[in-house]
Amino acid sequence: MASILVTGGRGFLGAQLVTRLVELGHRVRAADLAATSDRTDIDYRRVDITDPQAVALLCEGIDTVFHTASLVHTRQSRAESIWAVNLGGTNNLLAASQAAGVRRFVYVSSASVVYEGKDIENGDERLGYAGLSQAPYADSKIAAEKAVLAANGVRELATCAIRPHVVFGPGDQRFLPALLQHAKAGRLKFQIGAGTWLSDFTYISNLVDALVLAQEKLALGSPVAGQPYFITNGEPIPFWEFVRKLLARLSLPPIRYRIPRALAYGLAAIKEDLTGLFSKAGPAEDGLSRFAIRYMCTHHYFSIAKAERELGYRPAISVAEGIERTCTSLKV
Repeated sequence: MASILVTGGRGFLGAQLVTRLVELGHRVRAADLAATSDRTDIDYRRVDITDPQAVALLCEGIDTVFHTASLVHTRQSRAESIWAVNLGGTNNLLAASQAAGVRRFVYVSSASVVYEGKDIENGDERLGYAGLSQAPYADSKIAAEKAVLAANGVRELATCAIRPHVVFGPGDQRFLPALLQHAKAGRLKFQIGAGTWLSDFTYISNLVDALVLAQEKLALGSPVAGQPYFITNGEPIPFWEFVRKLLARLSLPPIRYRIPRALAYGLAAIKEDLTGLFSKAGPAEDGLSRFAIRYMCTHHYFSIAKAERELGYRPAISVAEGIERTCTSLKV
């Protein structure tokens, strides 16, 4: 079995990936800024990936790196921190991996790397990177993915990138908690726009399946080396339909009204500009950003044919079953 490093090992994705890898018999080292765990079957380390020296020590004795850690923030504020973590941290991990003789590097990217604020319908990996700046998060993920794929073959390191879209499931610490907080407070009465735009969703265990498959298939000279892959459930539905299904299942107040897209975008722009004036760090992510409004008001769904063909990926859990499992796990 391999010695595997998972960055972001206490996060939503990282924690579930760590558990799966341990179940498969691998020796797992998990790195995160969060407090360590009392589990004795995992080598937990508190590490800031923007620290090159700490990252160098982290990668010693590792065969495979799963890089899941990132700073997710779609407003224009906090740009310096976002770039330091998402690109700087990735570059530190690549350099340390090459120096330590790591053989495989699986990067968790984002479908947003190809998004330019326009519709994407059944987009595949032939789409180029976005040429228009959308937000520091998306821009930094583009730069990081480019660095990861360019590192393929350097000092015997094989790399690939996995691009999920709207990940959900039990243990989510960001997307669903924010929705439910607004709903329980009576603030989720409005949807933005007509709500007919199709979006992809990715159930968490399906994403973990894809990452494990990528690690198993990845080797220098393999079809996977140096390649990106879109990973979703392959079941695009309107974003607001997904939200309605969650609210109904949890017996929360339904959405009753609509806000015009232009008005929502204008409000988001004002809020971002005021945040930039009065707070360099910015508040926690709450979904009200120009990037988020554009994302909710365009088609953005992707083909998973390449992942099916080259990784053997098959979404095992449907969106409907994923919603049921997620709601069952929640305490509302």
